[in-house]
Amino acid sequence: MSSNSSIRELEWNALLEICRLIGGALDLDRTLSLILAVLSEHLGMTRGTLVLYDEETGRLVIRAAHGLTPSAQGRGVYAPGEGITGQVFSRGVPVVVPDIRSEPLFLNRTGARNIEKDSVAFLGVPILLQGRSIGVMTADRMFGPEVSLQRDLEFLTVVAALVAQLVALNRSAERERGRLERLNRAMRAELSERYGGFFLVSRSRAMAEVQELVRKVAPSRASVLLLGESGTGKTLIARILHEMSPRADGPFVKLNCAAIPDNLLEAELFGYERGAFTGADRAKPGRVEDADGGTLFLDEVGETPLILQAKLLRFLQDQEFERLGATRTRKVDVRIVAATNRDLSTAVAEGAFREDLFYRLNVFPIVVPPLRARPADIPLLVDHFLTKYAAEYGKPLRLTGKARRAFLEYPWPGNVREMENLMERLAILNDGGEIDLHHLPPHVVAAGLHEERRPEELPPLEEMERREVVAALERNRWIQSRAARELGLTLRQLGYRIQKYGLVERVRVNRSRSAAARR
Repeated sequence: MSSNSSIRELEWNALLEICRLIGGALDLDRTLSLILAVLSEHLGMTRGTLVLYDEETGRLVIRAAHGLTPSAQGRGVYAPGEGITGQVFSRGVPVVVPDIRSEPLFLNRTGARNIEKDSVAFLGVPILLQGRSIGVMTADRMFGPEVSLQRDLEFLTVVAALVAQLVALNRSAERERGRLERLNRAMRAELSERYGGFFLVSRSRAMAEVQELVRKVAPSRASVLLLGESGTGKTLIARILHEMSPRADGPFVKLNCAAIPDNLLEAELFGYERGAFTGADRAKPGRVEDADGGTLFLDEVGETPLILQAKLLRFLQDQEFERLGATRTRKVDVRIVAATNRDLSTAVAEGAFREDLFYRLNVFPIVVPPLRARPADIPLLVDHFLTKYAAEYGKPLRLTGKARRAFLEYPWPGNVREMENLMERLAILNDGGEIDLHHLPPHVVAAGLHEERRPEELPPLEEMERREVVAALERNRWIQSRAARELGLTLRQLGYRIQKYGLVERVRVNRSRSAAARR
């Protein structure tokens, strides 16, 4: 094989390896270093560097190198036009220095070469992107009769063109990543401002799990069923689901199924035609039509009368319905998010709720835990609402230690809604300054005083959690799976708390009694 054929084969193999590296590139600097290593291993181009222009500093900086120590690489900084590297960048044309010992423009800025002794050729080619120089690629060549510096220069020019595309893709990815990060921050800030920092004011595991479920299901078309007590924030979560979905630009329509009389609920949901009933002097679209292209939030769906549940099921299945008093079938594109504070599985067992509708709604259930099951969030929420209403009413507000203790020990049966309403009331009544025990409602004060009389067994928050675990077990006849669902915990998390608070024997005895009573 001739020497030219051998060189072509080496160049071809090097080019294939470089293309493979670029195709799988994730880390720009590492990939650039590997490209220089390929040039050294396949073609004997030593001490290679890839220099890119840094727009912030206005300097040319070595981003990757092969055959240089880290300290030498750090010294490789040039101004545009400075030395051979700066000249290649500014003029945008390749340069060959056959012998660096005879070139005054060769600065040896890195200090990696012994100019007095080394017989080295230097090659530099610009890295051009859309006709504009963005950097320089350099390599050293030892003297040898078989070496064609012009051929090396042409080959480096090809590699530099590939590097330019790699840099362009990397910069595009960085811009997109930055855009998404800014969008994410903006969305979080907007959601925080619009919805009171619902997820941001939380450190509990239970709410972190809710947030993760919301994040996963929001982009889909799946129906979502929000389960939890009144005041836990189900309406806010429904709104967040809508805002984080592809339907965010569409309408968000709410319907409280418990707030409308049974005989009017169907007309409110599906609309009616003129003359459908006494007083229907004109046609009126229902909430499902209002929500076309968006989200329909059915609050307290467990209160829907049985006679209407069959029509709701059909709508969920086919997105088709008829207005009251009409024969024409209409079709819409609506996502359903439903919420209830009832145990729908019990309602199904009692015949108060259709089983097929329950399963249709229960595609993606999210249990929103009550505030008493997330005691770690109580201090954060207290401070959040205190800050919010102090700013809203222009008053400096601060809780005394005793008042704060009462807030921490109170079980909050009305959940977050109860807390927010109370904080606003205190902000209105207080002239500014400290909020003490005597400012609080008697039932909240009693919670704090009760805990002060029994400081021994557990820290206040743990004792509060223990009481709520016991209460939930009692309400659910000591069935752990039901109690866990009510508290917004997994079965494993509830089991851990039963062990932690020494309730194992108590659970066993009461569970046996409950089972015997059912028999």
